[in-house]
Amino acid sequence: MPLPPIQLIAGPTASGKSALALEMARKTGAIIINADSQQLYADLRVLTARPSLEEEALADHRLYGVADAAEAWSVGRWTRAVMDLLAELAPEGRPAILVGGTGLYFNALTRGLADIPAVPASVRAEVEAAYESEGETAFRARLAEGDPRAAAAIEQGDRQRLVRAMSVVRHSGRALSDWQADTRPLLPPGSWTGVVIEPDRDRLYARCDARVEVMMAGGAVEEVRELVSRGLDPALPAMKAVGVRELAAMLAGDLSRDAAVDALKQATRNYAKRQLTWQRNQMRDWPRIA
Repeated sequence: MPLPPIQLIAGPTASGKSALALEMARKTGAIIINADSQQLYADLRVLTARPSLEEEALADHRLYGVADAAEAWSVGRWTRAVMDLLAELAPEGRPAILVGGTGLYFNALTRGLADIPAVPASVRAEVEAAYESEGETAFRARLAEGDPRAAAAIEQGDRQRLVRAMSVVRHSGRALSDWQADTRPLLPPGSWTGVVIEPDRDRLYARCDARVEVMMAGGAVEEVRELVSRGLDPALPAMKAVGVRELAAMLAGDLSRDAAVDALKQATRNYAKRQLTWQRNQMRDWPRIA
């Protein structure tokens, strides 16, 4: 399939990705495509710092706010939507800018998406319980018996990825790393260029704190109040967005406003740190800008 010119922009939250994408789109006429798993959800404009209506009017934005919080978009669903968009753009030769902080989305495009069987919730729950009772060291050693590459590659303390790898082995009888080795990139080599925005950490954390203040003044509490009122499954992706738990606790009377703001700032900084770590591990060869 012929593809339009494609630019990928990755970076942690509050690093200025959206502003850079908008600047580039206004100069080139490119379409901006969302590569942030939380900005997919219509219910979370403020809390996820989605582009404003004014910003969206300055350039063509796609895949922002297209899902309801009751839905759970997978990486596969997002990649299908993106590849359909790129196919639409190809005849026009119109450039595309994919911007966001979800590393798995970029990996799926540039490295491929493994066709891993869905793991039943019951299996995952058993594996979670095993991790809890065994501890990381023993759990990792057991994982090494079924998937030595995953056990060696997953960083210390990354419970989520350890549990994921073990769950896949348990359910499919095949190592997660073997599934992943069978993948092919959706974007052929040479069809895209990528850049990572990687600000100085102190400056990034200051921007994270400032963003929280803007969110609080811009309706984040009301947004979470409306979301919580729907009584949705707490396991849904939208319900796990940074800030939902903290502001829901404030609304329930479990945290004061000041404590909730402090907790939200800390959660946002932690999220940015995890994104930086991912990008340094998974996007080592991408050019950096500060």
